[in-house]
Amino acid sequence: MAPGAPVVLAISGASAQPLAQRALQLLLEAGEAVELVTSRGAIGVWQAEMGLSVPSDPRAQERFWRERIGCSDGQLRCHRWNDQAAAIASGSYRTRGMVILPASMGTVGRIATGVALDLVERAADVHLKEARPLVICPRETPWNLVHLRNLTTLAEAGARIAPPVPAWYHQPRTIEDMVDFLVIRVFDMLGYDLAPLRRWQGPIRHADSGPGRRDAAS
Repeated sequence: MAPGAPVVLAISGASAQPLAQRALQLLLEAGEAVELVTSRGAIGVWQAEMGLSVPSDPRAQERFWRERIGCSDGQLRCHRWNDQAAAIASGSYRTRGMVILPASMGTVGRIATGVALDLVERAADVHLKEARPLVICPRETPWNLVHLRNLTTLAEAGARIAPPVPAWYHQPRTIEDMVDFLVIRVFDMLGYDLAPLRRWQGPIRHADSGPGRRDAAS
């Protein structure tokens, strides 16, 4: 892991785009450097699920994200989905790691078999071959045997598999609380501390706890 180097944030065409947007926002608000690549499928999902037209042109996309999240901090460089001549397509370009959030099972399958049809898959292949942190957040359920085998292959190759699974011990009150928990826990794996989070400190004790009452964390 290269201190001070950028992180690669990849968004593929799976449902869970708000997680990617919040991740980008928290990273930039923390003053971090982000190399962003949005797959062609992800651009389609943004349009279908949220009615947003995300530009393919890198400079237009950077302006789009800056305006959408309302943040001028940090460093953001966007890449065209099929630009395999981009810096992040080379192992000589140093990064802190890569997160694919969300990861479609099509993307997972192609990375697992070494097929790189776009920049997301090529950059992931680079992180595996360079033994750099690669965190894959598959957004699909249920998983069939093909999914499980592909994810196992990636785990054996050195990737971390982090499906966006919620928790309740931090007592979320809103969807935004849940989104923040999922994003912060993913980036914990790369050593980031993006925002305050109520972390597990043990069971909540109640003064009137008794045999007929369960602790909130049980």
